[in-house]
Amino acid sequence: MSNPKNKLESLTPRQIVAELDKYIVGQDAAKRAVAIALRNRYRRSQLGEEMREDIIPKNILMIGPTGVGKTEIARRLANLAGAPMLKVEATKFTEVGYVGRDVDSMVRDLTDIGISMVEKEKIESVQDRAAELATERILDLLVERPQPPVKRNANSNTLAAMFGSTPGFNQPGESEDAASASYKVQVEQAERLRARMKEKLANGELEEADVEIETEEQRPGTARIFSPVGMEEMGVDMQSMLGNLFPKERKKRKVKVRESRKILQQEEAQRLIDRDALVAEAIERVQEAGILFVDEIDKVAGREGGHGPEVSREGVQRDILPIVEGSTVMTKHGHVKTNHILFIAAGAFHVSKPSDLIPELQGRFPIRVELEPLSENDFRRILTEPRNALLKQYSALLEADGVELEFADDAIDEIARLARLVNDQTENIGARRLHTIVEKLLDEISFAAPDVEEKKIVVDANYVRERLDNLVKDEDLSRYIL
Repeated sequence: MSNPKNKLESLTPRQIVAELDKYIVGQDAAKRAVAIALRNRYRRSQLGEEMREDIIPKNILMIGPTGVGKTEIARRLANLAGAPMLKVEATKFTEVGYVGRDVDSMVRDLTDIGISMVEKEKIESVQDRAAELATERILDLLVERPQPPVKRNANSNTLAAMFGSTPGFNQPGESEDAASASYKVQVEQAERLRARMKEKLANGELEEADVEIETEEQRPGTARIFSPVGMEEMGVDMQSMLGNLFPKERKKRKVKVRESRKILQQEEAQRLIDRDALVAEAIERVQEAGILFVDEIDKVAGREGGHGPEVSREGVQRDILPIVEGSTVMTKHGHVKTNHILFIAAGAFHVSKPSDLIPELQGRFPIRVELEPLSENDFRRILTEPRNALLKQYSALLEADGVELEFADDAIDEIARLARLVNDQTENIGARRLHTIVEKLLDEISFAAPDVEEKKIVVDANYVRERLDNLVKDEDLSRYIL
């Protein structure tokens, strides 16, 4: 089970940047800023309680055009730290009094992510024990356990009372001792059969056998309420509130043994988890290690200058402000404090400027980093260097059809040149332009791959120009296709 504190302890800022370099090209200033912010979390955890409470995260404002790596840096940082992370867009929120999403919902959504993250870790930690219990339940389905004489006696007495027959477990002429001895023999036979079945299960000989299992029906227990900002999902768990007032519905299903193992193992894993401890750990992780990435913050920047009943951009900023400053938000899992959540805001700021944000919000984002637009050389590196580089992805996909796809160096140069050119001529969407261009470039190869006889295909600069030059030169056409 991963522990964010242990992960942070082993990662220096230099190592964090090195890890980010595996997936993101350039943007050194932004990488340094987030690396320091992440390391400061570990440093803070080593301080005394009084000092620790007073140190708040230094939130970051990333300024740069779309497609240069702002979101990817935050996402990879969260994965690196094992921290719950949520990306929200500032434009989806509206100020109080207008229909739209309440800003508190970002904290509720982040808490749900934290719960899911910790639950997954807990389930992984009990898989071995859950597998053993699931196997025992499958054996119970395959080999019926003998009924003890006492229980059978009680049943026969009940039948005797109903039908007026003579009570008792024994058959005519059978003594109590004989019944007990018979039960022991049945138990021994069942245990021997059970041992053989267990061995067959371990060898995978019964995977296709049919068994009938009984599972609990999972019903959604959330409710929607009307709040001042419209209908907001609070996630009130009615089943938890009412406790055992209503019994859980169970449903019988006939499935193969291999499928039943997955279902029963999941059920047993859920039973082995302490739900209260899980929720408490998740809330603590959200409060101490959570990352909230607020994108398109520039779209709500700007002071009021309009007239008439329109949604106030400044009002949205003022609603976001308490969350960033540090407040307590009520969620269905309990109260969550936002004092030590790291906020990373991002925006292109083409029209507005960071100084157009209200002063209070500006003060809550003391670290400003500007991300550079991508150059032709950056595109070349993005195509080949990262661990999940685009060309590596396409080569792996076509390998599934037995096709070996190879890109010549001059082809990579040409793709990078065309991506930069299209970005200059139309809208600059950064590295996302590469997806469009490479997809168009490989359209014919991807379509014909399963049927081609030549299983090694080399893409060179001539092939790139043949497929894309006309599209790039025709600006009107490239606006629609590239």
